[in-house]
Amino acid sequence: MNIDFSAIPERLIPQPRGGEGTMGSRQFSDGVNRLLKARLMPGSRIGFHRHETDSETLLVLSGTGKMITEQGEEPVGPGSVQYCPCGAAHSLVNDGTEDLVFFAVIPQHGAQAQPK
Repeated sequence: MNIDFSAIPERLIPQPRGGEGTMGSRQFSDGVNRLLKARLMPGSRIGFHRHETDSETLLVLSGTGKMITEQGEEPVGPGSVQYCPCGAAHSLVNDGTEDLVFFAVIPQHGAQAQPK
């Protein structure tokens, strides 16, 4: 299955997950997995949040920033892959001067796909 994110309308999210600034997001979901291509604008941050029923794997495509976890902070840039397991918490910060663009896969643990 090919997913053309450019054909999915971008949704602008102010203060994503209680954070600061704005995130643009294009999402696809089959009820089990949520896939998104998003851009966190300069000076924006996704609020610190816990993955209670899902996990998240995030690949930075462009831009720079930092990932904040319960273990501390790590710089991220193109090619960085961050994994947040079920039960863990994290936040993503764009402290750069350009959009921080990333692709994320967020599977729902215990869910079953609905036939399309």
